[in-house]
Amino acid sequence: MATHPNLRAGAGEGVDPEILEAQAVTTTFERVSDDLMVVNMGPQHPSTHGVLRMIVTLDGETVVKVDPVLGYLHRGMEKLAEVKTYNQYIPWTDRWDYLANLQNNVAFAMTVERLMGIEVPERARRLRLLACELSRLSSHLVWLGTHSIDMGGISAFFWAYREREKLLSLFEMLCGARITTSYTRIGGVMRDLPPGWEDACRMFLREFPKQLDEIETLLTRNKIWMDRTKEVGVITKADAIALSVTGPILRAAGGDYDVRKAFPYLDYDEFSFDVPTGEIGDVYDRYLVRNEEMRQSVRLCEQALAKLKPGPVDVNDGKISLPPKDRVLTRMEELIHQFMLVTEGPSTPVGEVYFPIEGAKGELGLYLISSGLGRAYRLRIRGPSFINMQVLAPMSEGMLVADLIAIVASLDPVLGEVDR
Repeated sequence: MATHPNLRAGAGEGVDPEILEAQAVTTTFERVSDDLMVVNMGPQHPSTHGVLRMIVTLDGETVVKVDPVLGYLHRGMEKLAEVKTYNQYIPWTDRWDYLANLQNNVAFAMTVERLMGIEVPERARRLRLLACELSRLSSHLVWLGTHSIDMGGISAFFWAYREREKLLSLFEMLCGARITTSYTRIGGVMRDLPPGWEDACRMFLREFPKQLDEIETLLTRNKIWMDRTKEVGVITKADAIALSVTGPILRAAGGDYDVRKAFPYLDYDEFSFDVPTGEIGDVYDRYLVRNEEMRQSVRLCEQALAKLKPGPVDVNDGKISLPPKDRVLTRMEELIHQFMLVTEGPSTPVGEVYFPIEGAKGELGLYLISSGLGRAYRLRIRGPSFINMQVLAPMSEGMLVADLIAIVASLDPVLGEVDR
């Protein structure tokens, strides 16, 4: 075992040896030659896509071993759910995967609703589907832009972020915030669509595929891009399944698992869309799969807008979602209901439930235990970024150190979801 070089070996006078032992960061390295070099990549490094530290063992420029070190961004998200009411906790869901926050809002609200056995109105389901797919587009555009700039291509970065900026403007119109959306509520959504939003959304959906075509024209058959991504960071379908990997990483390896197809929620079984898959499972396949997923998200959003009918956007019973403000100001019963919902939250039956959705990075699953109060007794978050980090080491061994940059980018990790 080799002790971290920044830690002092041995215990001096007045120093508790147990504390030193607990603080020591140790790792084992396999010596393949006398010229191995151990380097730290991160924890704050542009190509680690967040506060991630990798202890990399190199033989020249060849990666011998990678040890990811997590925990720099831990904020106790699961523990906070035990002291916040269900509605109070919704803003915290924005901070899991902060690039796909609208999806997180939906996942948490639907977990509570599944436990309560309630079904939200059709219009609310359509608005949630729109929120999820637009959020997937926003997340994938950040991945595409940062992946490109990691490889040295700055033009695609600007083009991708230009399109994401249009999406953030739609989010701001929808709920008043660009990043910390908190749009979904237990029993429905925060509010209905504002005037002009549907037209603005349709315009984006009509123009976006052309912009994506331009980015692909720049990258997909580019020799430098292909040399940096093809047959790099390969993971087989069997290994991906064995490591519980989901999302674009699994599908790029040939696995056709998608929660929207396997366990339809939000009426996904009523919509037409394809699940793209790859064959090799390398960085290039993951690039192709995510690009096609964006096109499928556009298809889903167009269908959701076409099927959007007038109607309520929450259950509107005053006991699960907040009662109308005019009634709160004029009727005692609604005033009491609002007070109870704000201070204690909607009551849930005693029980437990697991509910998954297809997040931008893979299966985002929530396991919730209720003791009958207006907050969780225990919440367990299955963050796909955390699960997917398992494949970093096997993908990287034997690759060049420059390939490690491409591999991390292709995993598209968000450290807020890794450390939770």
